[in-house]
Amino acid sequence: MPPRQGSPSITPSKRSVREPGYGDAVTDRQPSNARPHHASDHPSLLVFDVNETLSDMSPMADRFAEVGAPAPLARSWFAGVLRDGFALTSIGVNERFATIAQESLRVLLDGEALDRSTGDAVQHVMEGFTGLSVHPDVADGIRTLADAGVRMVTLGNGSASLAEGLLDRAGVRDHFEALLSVEDAPLWKPAAAAYTHALQRCAVDAADAMLVAVHPWDIDGASRAGMRTAWINRDHAPYPTYFTSPDLNVASVIALSAAVTG
Repeated sequence: MPPRQGSPSITPSKRSVREPGYGDAVTDRQPSNARPHHASDHPSLLVFDVNETLSDMSPMADRFAEVGAPAPLARSWFAGVLRDGFALTSIGVNERFATIAQESLRVLLDGEALDRSTGDAVQHVMEGFTGLSVHPDVADGIRTLADAGVRMVTLGNGSASLAEGLLDRAGVRDHFEALLSVEDAPLWKPAAAAYTHALQRCAVDAADAMLVAVHPWDIDGASRAGMRTAWINRDHAPYPTYFTSPDLNVASVIALSAAVTG
């Protein structure tokens, strides 16, 4: 088994697309100046985002309900964690995901009719990360990619230890050669420095690597860093046109495996 691994500015895109005018039809499209791909032109490395891309975070809502807080707060809390992490990234600060998550949770739960102290409620919610499962499409898709000899790593804004537990529980940890975290990079994704960190660790050129994520902001950041991209679009949602379009738009990791190995 392979050994496990534990400029602040975002550069202008060379692959950005024209912003549509009012009334334009919105469709997924390849940037006009994107490099052409051929059937045999597969990426040599897949770099997977972790939170929501691999992990199913819906049980976190139950954690909120269990402490007496409204379950829908889970979604706004996670969005707020990303917002504040991005804000710090924009001024060159790399704060740990867990620190932002815990502190923003403490603020968010203040004033709620909890059934325990705020500190205990924060701990209970945060412990939910350690029991999350992968989405139903993940394990089979990863095994198919591994059987085809595709190199795979993760790159998350959270800790590598959480990614390790998640993949261990799914029985696919051994298919990843490294679990990388922005905690060891200069900045969070979507800053270019985060993707460069992963590429350097894996000794792969950006053009030979593909970022796999459910978040359009992650797709855009990786594309601006020169990587190929695959958007896992489980909800069949429209893609925001202000972000650089993904090279692949697939509904699952299983569909991704077919696209990059076929």
